[in-house]
Amino acid sequence: MQIPATTYRITRADLVAYAEASGDPNPIHTDEDVARAVGLPGVIAHGMFTLALAARYVDEWVGAPGQIVELGARFTRPVIVPAGADGASVVIAGVVSDKDGRRTVALSVTCEGEKVLGNPKAVLRG
Repeated sequence: MQIPATTYRITRADLVAYAEASGDPNPIHTDEDVARAVGLPGVIAHGMFTLALAARYVDEWVGAPGQIVELGARFTRPVIVPAGADGASVVIAGVVSDKDGRRTVALSVTCEGEKVLGNPKAVLRG
């Protein structure tokens, strides 16, 4: 079964709030000059922030938090977050399968048409 795609907007203000909440103050997530100085094309979203969006997507589809028992992915490409109100858009879609009594959601997580998470999946309770 296919789950319809959802688009999530990420702004620099989101990254500042996430840096504070997560305890990850690395300035590549908040400071354009620092990000460029280390060879990045601009400020990038925390990989775990992007993975958290995938969890949010699954939670919203299920209709309740706490149903994910396993969540994983590889961080394959950074999400570049431009300054301004528009920020970046992350598009997440999923396909649900039941196999050996396990309900799994295989996810697609993209930004600007490029995959940003490799092999993202969530395993659900029951």
